[in-house]
Amino acid sequence: MIGNGCAVFLDRDGVLNRAILRNGVPHPPSTLHDFEILVGVPEAVYRLRQAGFAVVVVTNQPDVARGTQSPEVVDAMHAALRDQISPDAIMICYHDDRDRCTCRKPKPGMLESAANELNLDLSRSFMVGDRWRDIEAGKRAGCRTVFIDLGYSERQPEQPDATVENLTEAVTWILASVQPKEQTVA
Repeated sequence: MIGNGCAVFLDRDGVLNRAILRNGVPHPPSTLHDFEILVGVPEAVYRLRQAGFAVVVVTNQPDVARGTQSPEVVDAMHAALRDQISPDAIMICYHDDRDRCTCRKPKPGMLESAANELNLDLSRSFMVGDRWRDIEAGKRAGCRTVFIDLGYSERQPEQPDATVENLTEAVTWILASVQPKEQTVA
Protein backbone atom coordinates (compact mmCIF):
# COMPACT_ATOMS: atom_id res chain seq x y z
CA MET A 1 0.00 0.00 0.00
CA ILE A 2 1.21 3.47 -0.90
CA GLY A 3 -0.58 5.16 1.98
CA ASN A 4 -2.54 8.31 2.59
CA GLY A 5 -1.61 11.54 0.97
CA CYS A 6 -0.76 10.19 -2.49
CA ALA A 7 -3.04 10.83 -5.42
CA VAL A 8 -3.31 10.23 -9.10
CA PHE A 9 -4.93 13.16 -10.86
CA LEU A 10 -6.68 12.15 -14.06
CA ASP A 11 -7.78 14.35 -16.90
CA ARG A 12 -11.24 13.42 -18.15
CA ASP A 13 -11.65 13.67 -21.93
CA GLY A 14 -9.24 11.34 -23.75
CA VAL A 15 -8.03 9.70 -20.52
CA LEU A 16 -11.23 8.40 -18.91
CA ASN A 17 -13.74 8.84 -21.73
CA ARG A 18 -13.50 8.97 -25.47
CA ALA A 19 -12.70 12.45 -26.78
CA ILE A 20 -14.36 13.62 -29.98
CA LEU A 21 -11.69 14.39 -32.60
CA ARG A 22 -12.16 17.22 -35.05
CA ASN A 23 -9.26 17.89 -37.43
CA GLY A 24 -6.96 15.97 -35.10
CA VAL A 25 -7.88 18.08 -32.05
CA PRO A 26 -9.79 16.52 -29.11
CA HIS A 27 -13.06 17.92 -27.84
CA PRO A 28 -15.35 16.81 -25.03
CA PRO A 29 -18.50 14.88 -25.90
CA SER A 30 -21.46 17.21 -26.30
CA THR A 31 -24.18 14.89 -24.99
CA LEU A 32 -24.49 12.22 -22.33
CA HIS A 33 -25.22 9.76 -25.15
CA ASP A 34 -21.74 10.48 -26.57
CA PHE A 35 -20.05 10.07 -23.17
CA GLU A 36 -18.22 6.72 -23.39
CA ILE A 37 -15.85 5.43 -20.70
CA LEU A 38 -12.77 3.95 -22.38
CA VAL A 39 -12.01 0.24 -22.24
CA GLY A 40 -9.83 -0.64 -19.26
CA VAL A 41 -10.53 2.55 -17.28
CA PRO A 42 -12.53 1.01 -14.40
CA GLU A 43 -9.90 -1.70 -13.94
CA ALA A 44 -7.03 0.81 -14.06
CA VAL A 45 -8.69 3.01 -11.44
CA TYR A 46 -9.34 -0.06 -9.29
CA ARG A 47 -5.60 -0.88 -9.41
CA LEU A 48 -4.78 2.66 -8.22
CA ARG A 49 -7.22 2.36 -5.33
CA GLN A 50 -5.85 -1.05 -4.36
CA ALA A 51 -2.38 0.52 -4.19
CA GLY A 52 -3.70 3.21 -1.82
CA PHE A 53 -3.91 6.20 -4.15
CA ALA A 54 -6.66 8.78 -3.99
CA VAL A 55 -8.14 9.23 -7.48
CA VAL A 56 -9.04 12.78 -8.48
CA VAL A 57 -10.47 13.86 -11.82
CA VAL A 58 -9.34 17.34 -12.91
CA THR A 59 -11.06 18.64 -16.03
CA ASN A 60 -11.24 21.85 -18.02
CA GLN A 61 -14.75 22.33 -19.41
CA PRO A 62 -14.50 25.71 -21.18
CA ASP A 63 -17.49 24.99 -23.42
CA VAL A 64 -19.68 26.04 -20.47
CA ALA A 65 -18.07 29.52 -20.47
CA ARG A 66 -18.36 29.61 -24.25
CA GLY A 67 -22.08 28.87 -24.06
CA THR A 68 -21.90 25.67 -26.12
CA GLN A 69 -22.38 23.28 -23.19
CA SER A 70 -24.57 23.37 -20.10
CA PRO A 71 -23.38 22.65 -16.57
CA GLU A 72 -26.28 20.19 -16.27
CA VAL A 73 -24.92 18.00 -19.10
CA VAL A 74 -21.43 18.10 -17.57
CA ASP A 75 -22.97 17.13 -14.21
CA ALA A 76 -24.78 14.19 -15.85
CA MET A 77 -21.49 13.02 -17.38
CA HIS A 78 -19.82 13.24 -13.99
CA ALA A 79 -22.65 11.27 -12.38
CA ALA A 80 -22.01 8.52 -14.94
CA LEU A 81 -18.28 8.73 -14.20
CA ARG A 82 -18.92 8.44 -10.45
CA ASP A 83 -21.08 5.36 -11.05
CA GLN A 84 -18.34 3.63 -13.02
CA ILE A 85 -15.08 4.62 -11.29
CA SER A 86 -16.04 6.34 -7.99
CA PRO A 87 -13.31 9.01 -7.92
CA ASP A 88 -12.52 10.62 -4.58
CA ALA A 89 -13.22 14.01 -6.15
CA ILE A 90 -14.00 15.65 -9.45
CA MET A 91 -12.54 19.13 -9.84
CA ILE A 92 -13.97 21.17 -12.72
CA CYS A 93 -12.90 24.43 -14.31
CA TYR A 94 -15.75 25.95 -16.31
CA HIS A 95 -13.65 28.93 -17.42
CA ASP A 96 -12.07 29.83 -20.74
CA ASP A 97 -8.53 31.23 -21.09
CA ARG A 98 -9.86 34.80 -21.28
CA ASP A 99 -11.26 34.44 -17.75
CA ARG A 100 -7.70 34.27 -16.36
CA CYS A 101 -8.77 32.02 -13.49
CA THR A 102 -6.33 30.09 -11.31
CA CYS A 103 -8.05 26.73 -11.88
CA ARG A 104 -7.84 26.26 -15.67
CA LYS A 105 -5.04 23.92 -16.66
CA PRO A 106 -2.14 24.53 -17.34
CA LYS A 107 -2.45 26.40 -14.03
CA PRO A 108 -2.29 24.05 -11.04
CA GLY A 109 -5.30 25.45 -9.15
CA MET A 110 -7.52 22.37 -9.36
CA LEU A 111 -4.72 20.09 -8.17
CA GLU A 112 -3.83 22.45 -5.34
CA SER A 113 -7.49 22.77 -4.26
CA ALA A 114 -7.89 18.99 -4.23
CA ALA A 115 -4.66 18.65 -2.26
CA ASN A 116 -5.96 21.08 0.35
CA GLU A 117 -9.40 19.47 0.55
CA LEU A 118 -8.17 15.86 0.66
CA ASN A 119 -4.87 16.39 2.52
CA LEU A 120 -2.74 15.20 -0.41
CA ASP A 121 1.01 15.43 -0.87
CA LEU A 122 1.51 16.77 -4.40
CA SER A 123 5.19 15.82 -4.42
CA ARG A 124 4.19 12.15 -4.01
CA SER A 125 1.35 12.36 -6.54
CA PHE A 126 0.96 11.95 -10.29
CA MET A 127 -0.90 13.79 -13.05
CA VAL A 128 -2.08 11.76 -16.06
CA GLY A 129 -3.29 13.58 -19.16
CA ASP A 130 -3.48 13.54 -22.93
CA ARG A 131 -2.70 17.22 -23.59
CA TRP A 132 0.15 19.60 -22.87
CA ARG A 133 -2.06 21.58 -20.43
CA ASP A 134 -2.46 18.50 -18.22
CA ILE A 135 1.26 17.81 -18.07
CA GLU A 136 2.11 21.45 -17.43
CA ALA A 137 -0.46 21.67 -14.60
CA GLY A 138 1.03 18.56 -13.01
CA LYS A 139 4.55 19.94 -13.24
CA ARG A 140 3.51 23.30 -11.78
CA ALA A 141 1.82 21.48 -8.89
CA GLY A 142 4.98 19.46 -8.22
CA CYS A 143 3.59 16.09 -9.37
CA ARG A 144 5.22 13.51 -11.58
CA THR A 145 3.53 13.46 -14.97
CA VAL A 146 2.36 10.78 -17.39
CA PHE A 147 1.41 11.77 -20.93
CA ILE A 148 -1.03 9.61 -22.84
CA ASP A 149 0.03 10.24 -26.43
CA LEU A 150 -3.00 9.91 -28.67
CA GLY A 151 -1.35 11.56 -31.66
CA TYR A 152 -3.30 14.82 -31.57
CA SER A 153 -2.47 17.54 -34.10
CA GLU A 154 -1.57 20.13 -31.49
CA ARG A 155 1.19 21.30 -29.19
CA GLN A 156 2.95 18.46 -27.37
CA PRO A 157 3.97 18.57 -23.71
CA GLU A 158 7.54 19.20 -22.67
CA GLN A 159 9.35 16.38 -20.90
CA PRO A 160 6.68 14.36 -19.13
CA ASP A 161 8.09 11.75 -16.76
CA ALA A 162 6.55 9.00 -18.90
CA THR A 163 4.74 8.69 -22.23
CA VAL A 164 2.24 5.87 -22.72
CA GLU A 165 -0.67 4.91 -24.99
CA ASN A 166 -3.55 4.60 -22.49
CA LEU A 167 -4.54 4.73 -18.83
CA THR A 168 -3.76 1.04 -18.27
CA GLU A 169 -0.14 1.65 -19.32
CA ALA A 170 -0.03 4.83 -17.21
CA VAL A 171 -1.13 2.93 -14.11
CA THR A 172 1.40 0.18 -14.75
CA TRP A 173 4.16 2.82 -14.99
CA ILE A 174 2.96 4.62 -11.85
CA LEU A 175 2.81 1.44 -9.80
CA ALA A 176 6.24 0.31 -11.03
CA SER A 177 7.76 3.72 -10.24
CA VAL A 178 6.62 3.70 -6.61
CA GLN A 179 7.11 0.00 -5.87
CA PRO A 180 10.91 0.07 -5.26
CA LYS A 181 10.54 2.88 -2.74
CA GLU A 182 7.82 1.02 -0.85
CA GLN A 183 9.92 -2.16 -0.64
CA THR A 184 12.78 -0.31 1.07
CA VAL A 185 10.57 1.08 3.85
CA ALA A 186 11.10 -0.84 7.08
